[in-house]
Amino acid sequence: MGFIITLILVGLILVLAEILIIPGVGIAGILGLLSMGGSCFYAFHEMGNTAGAIVTAVNAVLLVALVVWVLRAKTWKRMALDTNIDSKAVDSGEEALVVGDRGRTVTRLAPMGTVRFGNRTFEAKALEGMIDQETEVEIVLMEDNRIYVRPFTQDY
Repeated sequence: MGFIITLILVGLILVLAEILIIPGVGIAGILGLLSMGGSCFYAFHEMGNTAGAIVTAVNAVLLVALVVWVLRAKTWKRMALDTNIDSKAVDSGEEALVVGDRGRTVTRLAPMGTVRFGNRTFEAKALEGMIDQETEVEIVLMEDNRIYVRPFTQDY
């Protein structure tokens, strides 16, 4: 009798785990149903038809009660994430970079490197080729948070 009760409890725990913890996989639910089915088979085989029918009825009632308990709204409300994110991005007060801004390379751009614009440094990419260290550059393109630069040449 203890073995039958153990199989029923293991089956209920696995079905509950399938519904609440690891949905979509199916393995725990299948193993839980097999465990509960095994308890029915064992009861029929070892204890006779009356005990088997009682164990089957108990399993059905327990499964229905479990499903009803899980599908109640209060169960899901307790488990649902109920956090609101109300934070906002903080403006640092510094001006944003725009195409045409000039700066000086801190490291060699081969093709990526560090460029200083004013008192801030950024990672930038050379538009063409490589740019040596301490070269004046200008922004020619800003795309997907990437800064593309080329050596600054003063054209009159």
